[in-house]
Amino acid sequence: MDVVKLDYNYKGENALKELERITSKAAEVQDNILRGILERNKDTEYLRKYMKGSKDVMEFKRSVPIIKYTDVCPYIQRIANGEDSSLITGHPITELLCSSGTSGGEPKLMPTIPEDLDRRTFLYNLIAPIMNKYIPGLDKGKAMYLNFVKAETSTPCGLPIRAVLTSYYKSKQFQCRPYDPFNDLTSPIQAILCEDSNQSMYCQLLAALIHRHQVMRLGAVFASAFLRAISYLELKWRQLCQDIRTGHLSPMITDPGCQIAMSCLLASPDPDLADEIEEICGRSSWKGILCHLWPKAKFIEAVVTGSMAQYIPALEFFSQAKIPLVCPMYASSETYFGVNVKPLSKPSDVVFTLLPNMCYFEFIPLAKNRTLSFDLDDDHVPSDNVVDLVNVKLGRYYELVVTTFAGLCRYRIGDVLQVAGFYNKAPQFRFICRRNVVLSIDLDKTNEEDLHRSITLAKKKLQSNAFLAEYTSYADTSSVPGHYVIFWEIQGLERADEEPKLMEECCIAIEEELDYIYRQCRTKERSIGPLEIRVVKAGTFEKLMDLIISQGGSFNQYKTPRCVKSNSVTLKLLNGHVTGSFFSPRDPTWAP
Repeated sequence: MDVVKLDYNYKGENALKELERITSKAAEVQDNILRGILERNKDTEYLRKYMKGSKDVMEFKRSVPIIKYTDVCPYIQRIANGEDSSLITGHPITELLCSSGTSGGEPKLMPTIPEDLDRRTFLYNLIAPIMNKYIPGLDKGKAMYLNFVKAETSTPCGLPIRAVLTSYYKSKQFQCRPYDPFNDLTSPIQAILCEDSNQSMYCQLLAALIHRHQVMRLGAVFASAFLRAISYLELKWRQLCQDIRTGHLSPMITDPGCQIAMSCLLASPDPDLADEIEEICGRSSWKGILCHLWPKAKFIEAVVTGSMAQYIPALEFFSQAKIPLVCPMYASSETYFGVNVKPLSKPSDVVFTLLPNMCYFEFIPLAKNRTLSFDLDDDHVPSDNVVDLVNVKLGRYYELVVTTFAGLCRYRIGDVLQVAGFYNKAPQFRFICRRNVVLSIDLDKTNEEDLHRSITLAKKKLQSNAFLAEYTSYADTSSVPGHYVIFWEIQGLERADEEPKLMEECCIAIEEELDYIYRQCRTKERSIGPLEIRVVKAGTFEKLMDLIISQGGSFNQYKTPRCVKSNSVTLKLLNGHVTGSFFSPRDPTWAP
């Protein structure tokens, strides 16, 4: 078999040619990736435990187990405490990436090595040329992409702990990149790197308004973040217009980098531009506001798959459904996965072509049962029950497993995917869900177990003659920020509306038991609003069961759904029986 050389430095048309090459030779590229990983990492403590120094591919597949985070976490913690990277990888680990995909406890820490940035950059470099095939002329304008960093911490031995995007924005690949007319951002780099999210948001929106007639692309990483920006604009547009009118930056901006960058953009007053923006923002309705503020915008780029799909109606309201929603890529803190080669597809039709040069991919087949969940033993997956990238079957469901150069071996990502087609020899996948996640507003991912644990502890606060009969949940994104709603049916509590303090204490108790990321989003990021308990009438959940069974569910197999969808008849039924609504009166405790 020919050796397929891998290069991550392609741009523009050359990047598209490389995409064709690696997807046409997907099996060879994957084989070389795995052989390269084993060659580099064969002498690590982790692989020697199973392979005794061998770099044989078949031995790897026979002997190395399929794992979850709890299995590799002890090795990562040892490296965080100062032991050598050779515990898991043959290359020095330069930083640990803080994953948002945790369930309970602290965030997951993912190892990364310097060349991982080259792989991420390769994927980023594909997005603009793919888009330009469908919307030509993007090099004639600017991109309003709202990018943010998070404050970083460090391990006991001094390794930086960063969010994956913070790592990229602070890298030389981003900061020292040559000028690219296809990626001409309105946001000054100083504003992107400002760790005060309030000041960063203000300056990035101000820059986007100053360049409003040049902006051809809008976006943020997640749909939730983009809607937060619109909400922020609703609060601050008058002050932003004042800055443009006078040529002086608001005194609320104290970050020195932001001050320097924005002083260049506000070199002279522009009252005409301020008048234009004031007239638009001062209208009674903000329906279509994006079209009016940025009239040349061709698309909105953001993640709108999975839990982010709940924000599509809001994005369509603010764009009057005239600006296409583009979901360009599929990635995580562990590794980047693939791109959307048909970016103008409807959000419901988005599929991702997995790039075979990112890492080594394997897939656990899943059986979809009648309750629309996925049957799989969470603790043990036989090694012979997985398939390679090029051997997946059209229409089947799989859980994604990756092996990376940075030391993750046969690691379960936790994403459920469905094979939707093929691009050359590389499969294309539709993202279905995170395994077991029932609630998500922003970066939070609350699974059924965590939700049940938090409610079990909170219900102990009920009076001795009252008990929680049933519950379900709902991610309410009808306002920004969205928030968790918990429906409770309580027996023995005559009037919930007469016990507001008790119910508020229950709200607090639930929030205190939810995981680190949820509490961070609530307390620091302000991307999630206070949790709400809606108490429903006695017998409501019996009506819910009757409704679901009437729609074709099985009486014998019925289980109360622990989460209901927006705009569903089940949600309408629950809301129609609410007797009282209570919100958490304070933030949950959180410390970085």
